Amino acid sequence: MRQYWANAIQKISSSSRTSHQSSRPHFRLSSETNVVDARIIKTGFDPNTSRCNFEMGAFVKGGEVSKARQLFDQMPNRNIISTNTLMSGYVRSGDLRSARELFDGLTHRTNVTWTIMIGGYGNQDNPVEAFRLYADMYGYGIEPDYVTFTTLLSGFNDEGMTNQVIQIHAHVVKLGFDSTLSVCNTLMDCYCKARCLDLAFGLFSETMGRDSVTYNVLITGCSNEGLYKEALNLFIRMQNAGFEASEFTFAAVLSASIGLGSLALGQQIHSFVIKTNFVWNVFVGNALLDFYSKQDCVEYGKKLFFEMPQLDGVSYNVIISGLAWEGKYNESLDLFGELQQTKFNRAEFPFSTVLSIAANTLNLEMGRQIHCQCIVTAVHSELQVGNALVDMYAKCGQFEVANRIFGNLASKGTVPWTAMISALVQKGHYEDGLKIFSEMCRSSTSADQATFASILRAAANLASRSLGKQLHSVIVRSGFMSNVFCGSALVDMYAKCGSIEDALQTFQEMPKKNIVSWNALISAYAQNGDGTGTIKQFEEMVSSGLHPDSVSFLNVLTACSHCGLVEEAMQYFNYMTDVYDLQPRREHYASMVDVLCRSGSFDWAERLIAKMPFEPDEIMLSSILNSCRIHKNQELAKRVADQLFNMELRDAAPYINMSNIYAAAGQWENVAKAKKAMRERGMKKVPAYSWVEIEHKMHVFSANDKSHPRWEDIMRKIESLARRMEEQGYKPDTSCALHNWDEDVKAESLKYHSERLAIAFALISTPEGSPILVMKNLRACPDCHAAIKVISKIVGREITVRDASRFHHFRGGYCSCGDYW
Repeated sequence: MRQYWANAIQKISSSSRTSHQSSRPHFRLSSETNVVDARIIKTGFDPNTSRCNFEMGAFVKGGEVSKARQLFDQMPNRNIISTNTLMSGYVRSGDLRSARELFDGLTHRTNVTWTIMIGGYGNQDNPVEAFRLYADMYGYGIEPDYVTFTTLLSGFNDEGMTNQVIQIHAHVVKLGFDSTLSVCNTLMDCYCKARCLDLAFGLFSETMGRDSVTYNVLITGCSNEGLYKEALNLFIRMQNAGFEASEFTFAAVLSASIGLGSLALGQQIHSFVIKTNFVWNVFVGNALLDFYSKQDCVEYGKKLFFEMPQLDGVSYNVIISGLAWEGKYNESLDLFGELQQTKFNRAEFPFSTVLSIAANTLNLEMGRQIHCQCIVTAVHSELQVGNALVDMYAKCGQFEVANRIFGNLASKGTVPWTAMISALVQKGHYEDGLKIFSEMCRSSTSADQATFASILRAAANLASRSLGKQLHSVIVRSGFMSNVFCGSALVDMYAKCGSIEDALQTFQEMPKKNIVSWNALISAYAQNGDGTGTIKQFEEMVSSGLHPDSVSFLNVLTACSHCGLVEEAMQYFNYMTDVYDLQPRREHYASMVDVLCRSGSFDWAERLIAKMPFEPDEIMLSSILNSCRIHKNQELAKRVADQLFNMELRDAAPYINMSNIYAAAGQWENVAKAKKAMRERGMKKVPAYSWVEIEHKMHVFSANDKSHPRWEDIMRKIESLARRMEEQGYKPDTSCALHNWDEDVKAESLKYHSERLAIAFALISTPEGSPILVMKNLRACPDCHAAIKVISKIVGREITVRDASRFHHFRGGYCSCGDYW
């Protein structure tokens, strides 16, 4: 080392002599040069080390950490700057272990060394270790500077570090950094992220020399905490103070506009964005796209998207998700195809959104293609994508695949459990859905409102009132009773279990009510065949200040159909367009056609169909055919059947209905032809079955079913009832036995229809006087309807039967439908 400095001094002296000999006038070596030379010698400055540090810094900035390491290892002389530079390279690349090895190997550490390591842990979302390092640094007597504080505080992103933030705040004040604006702004941001808005506002009021960042931090904090009006007031104060808004300001204020649900306010902000020339900023453009999407104004969002001067992957993600949310799947998929042609990061593509489209459209092939792309881009293991894959495969009926993906999820939260339950329930696998829910509870995973809505639907479709009550208790204990969707699902569950009283009580106990909860109550009355009650609840909803939607009117029209309220149906159908500016959909026309045909007004129904903006579909034509069976209108039935048989039918119901019409008229040849046509198209009649819940267990019966363990007891009860029914004047309607059999055989077969077996079993299995609830998958026949009226009078019990179309409440020989069904 001494030789090196001797040579350096000799070169400088030689240079000075040469200059003196060759130049006129004569100059001496300046005193400044002597000072620099002395400092070089005194400090041990090494130009080679300095040059290597500079090169190493260039490698680090370029992301070439391995080259930086090679150079570091080759350096004959290193200093603390060398180590700090390489440590910062490891921290930037996320290799915290290598950075820590260098850190731990140092005997001398500077403020910068500690700050680099603290920042590394902060970037890795490990604020606890960052705080521990800060405490060690302070313990070693190394004083932090403002960079240390801002670096440390930047890693605190949740409310779990509130106590540590308060301790650091005390250090900031103690060391005199409370007048440093960048430290105050970072502290304020920490308080906002820790949901301590009171402390953030306190610091804001004490901060001198605020800047736009100060305001942005607090505006964002208020917006994130739902204090939308406070956020807007701060924005106004910021403008009045003369600070210019930045892209972060606009993002926070637009978020507040979303929270307030104010389209007008958001549009004003949009105008301000244009005025301040921020429309070119892609970050602000994306915030505007998000605003319009969440205000259900996706058309505005589309217009903005195509006008934006610059787009990024986020822009595509927002508009694709917005279109999908609005049900505009084709447009959403077109933009996804366009996104795939860009060079944006494929790992950030909206795969979960596109998978949800595949799930909702039951497009398994598309879902599989997206799954392959997820695997190629290595995002299939991400939580959100994994959840979407489970949902897609489950909704497409691929439960084995869904279960396998579900089993491989790194974290099984509420979402994938709910996806499995929801899909099973939607596919009619109610008991399997309940089993998954039980497993979810055993895994200690908390259910949310979507989980409860799905599982309540399972209980409703099974007509398991006891299960529904258990779920009601779980919802109360979980604190979801105040959730309007859970409350509405409970109302619907009780209604479908035939308990309108429980449905009404649940509705009345709900702390908040919206259009969904009112529709659930109106639907409850409609399903139970109470037309007057349905209309009364509809009018009460209107009186409460809520505007009815298309679902509200559909419920009223359904009730009118069940009760034969033709004039009322016409009145409310006209209200839709004349009063509430709602365009009737296909289902509203179908209900109106059903109302008219059930009342025998076939001419009026045909006129309404002629005015429809679309052709009648299978559901509408099947409804007409059913009314033709009731009113024995064989001519119209043939015309409607011809239309139906030329369609791609989903099931055999139209063929069954037509064969029943022929059978009732005794036209057995035509019955045979209808059944032959059904077989030729590969369709099978859905077998009728009924079920009843006894002591928390479901007992299922089909016609003439002798498989039940208590079959002999059931048969004896049926025979006993038959004798007493005959004494009451009941005579079997053999026209309901749609076979070319002897009359006695027909009458005998009617006694063993599935609903009668279920009722007989319930009578011998429950205490006298207790109500009975029976479910049936198909429509009950007229003879069973008449028979159950007589049975209810004989046994003195309320018997409720829910068939495929509605509830029938039998009491004392009468039915709630008034024999209009």
